[in-house]
Amino acid sequence: MQNIRRKPVLVAATAAATTLTVGLLGACSSGEGGSGNGTGDSAATGTYTWWDPYPQHDDSSDWAGRVQQCGEDAGVTISRTAYDTTALTNQALLAAQEGTSPDVMLLDNPAVSTLADTGMLTTVEELGLDTSAVDENLLAAGVVDGETYGIPIGANTLALYYNKEILDEAGVDPASVTDWASLTAALEQVDAAGHRGITFAGIGTEEGSFQFLPWFWGSGADLRELDSPEAVEALELWKGWLDEGYAPNSVIGNSQNTTWEEFLTGSFAFVENGTWQVNSAAEAGFETGIIQIPARDGGGAPAPTGGEFIITPVQSDEARYDVTRQIVECMTTPEGFVQTATTFAYYVPPTADGQDALLEENPELEPWVGAVRDAKGRTSDDLGTSYPPISEALWTAVQNALSGAQTPQEALEAAQADAESATS
Repeated sequence: MQNIRRKPVLVAATAAATTLTVGLLGACSSGEGGSGNGTGDSAATGTYTWWDPYPQHDDSSDWAGRVQQCGEDAGVTISRTAYDTTALTNQALLAAQEGTSPDVMLLDNPAVSTLADTGMLTTVEELGLDTSAVDENLLAAGVVDGETYGIPIGANTLALYYNKEILDEAGVDPASVTDWASLTAALEQVDAAGHRGITFAGIGTEEGSFQFLPWFWGSGADLRELDSPEAVEALELWKGWLDEGYAPNSVIGNSQNTTWEEFLTGSFAFVENGTWQVNSAAEAGFETGIIQIPARDGGGAPAPTGGEFIITPVQSDEARYDVTRQIVECMTTPEGFVQTATTFAYYVPPTADGQDALLEENPELEPWVGAVRDAKGRTSDDLGTSYPPISEALWTAVQNALSGAQTPQEALEAAQADAESATS
């Protein structure tokens, strides 16, 4: 195995990391404190440290058992510490500065570029890992300046859940919703039948950007040009639904959890939400279904990917990397990807073989596999650490347009100016 490059760890990335409060793992709460250390044990034996953002999965959970098994298979013990998503990123940056980074870490995908930019991560090539089977659209979130840092352990994303009873009463066939025009026509029929149309999260946080991106990208817009005609058309779509009463004014402050609670009341025909609600949808008091979010002119829109990458911080003792590679490989086999999907319920494997294996066991997840195959990482297009300020400008524009403070055109022109200033 080739030597790992020595790179300086930059303190300046801490500020960028604090903006990455994504809110995708709504079940997460504050995790245990603690600090990992990648040194002090024999490379082939002893303890290897592992950090992840899953404090809801304690030491007795199936997830913790999987982690420990990968350590045992490599002949070592794993010391696992769980933090919430934002705390994990900040703790990782601090540990890199102090020389106490863990051997292995799972990190929310938009934060990978932030850590890679500091020089604290090894690349998959340096560690000797093969990523050829991983879907390029999912792997792209971990690519910075042509180098790949880590492997996605799975992906979650967004789609439209629907209330079948409401659509039946309104005479809407969900299969007919294939583009923006047919979706708006369906909302008009639902409204005419006396029901509420659609709810989504337009909140002024990363969740707001996350929910708007399928419509933004589905119009053909690019995050480097927030005020393009395509982007304006996407924001006009959302604003038009509010003006017509097809979506409630509450979307301006809605989180993803709030929209789901609204949908579960049985009042709405559609809700934009994620794979993590699959089990809840199955237990709803009415029959539900799923369709992909349509692109403006048809087909599935690229929805943003959620989910974690397994990454490996630089260690002072390079002899540890061989065992580290074994642990990572254990987690990223085709069987391992399916186990992750099963353990978390809302993850789709990042490889075609893994997705096919998942569908053999759970054919009802086919719409979600399709959505993941069409999905796109938020830091893709080599945006890297430019994404957080661009995202903030975008969610601010959404807020200003939906509230009526500015027209969609005005709001996005201001957003583009803010984004250019923040990233120049």
